[in-house]
Amino acid sequence: MAHFAKLNDSNVVLNIEVVADADTTNDSNVEDEATGVEFLTNIHGWTSWKKCSRNTVAGVYYNVDSDGNRTDQASDQSKAYRKNFPGIGWTYDSGRDAFIEPKPYSSWTLNNTTCLYDPPVAYPSVTTKNDKPYVLQWDETNTRWLSVDPDNTSTQVRWDASSSSWTNL
Repeated sequence: MAHFAKLNDSNVVLNIEVVADADTTNDSNVEDEATGVEFLTNIHGWTSWKKCSRNTVAGVYYNVDSDGNRTDQASDQSKAYRKNFPGIGWTYDSGRDAFIEPKPYSSWTLNNTTCLYDPPVAYPSVTTKNDKPYVLQWDETNTRWLSVDPDNTSTQVRWDASSSSWTNL
C-alpha cells in the first residue's frame, strides 16, 4: 500500500489517503508517484498530493513487526520518503522535500537533518524508575522537562541535564 498526503495551497496536509500499489504502477510496471497522483486526482478532483511513507521517521525508513517494534532498514532507504510520515496540519516543505510537524514550542528549533523540532534541553535519558515510566511534560516557561516521581505521584520532579538525573522541585 502507498500513502499520499493531500495538500492545500499553503502545502499544509489536509488528509492522508491509502492507495493500492497497483494504482501507483505505471505502464512500464514500475511504481511511481506521478501515477498515484493521477489516480487520486481522477477520483477526488484534487491535484496536490505528495507520496509519503508511514514507516519513515527523521529521514530513516523502518520495518515494523506485528508487535509494533521498529527495526532500521539502513541497507535499503529507498522507501524513506520526505523525512517523516505527516499528520494532518503538518506542512510539506518543497525546498527540503520534507514533511514538517507544527512547531510545538517557541523555544524548539528545527533540525535540518531530521526535519523534526528539537527542544533546547535534550530529551531525558532516564525515562523509568523501578520499571515505572516518568510521564514527561515540557515546561516552556522554564525550558525544562518535568514529571512526577513514579514512586510518589504527589512529588513533582525536574530533569537536571548536567547530572542526567531527576531532582525534586
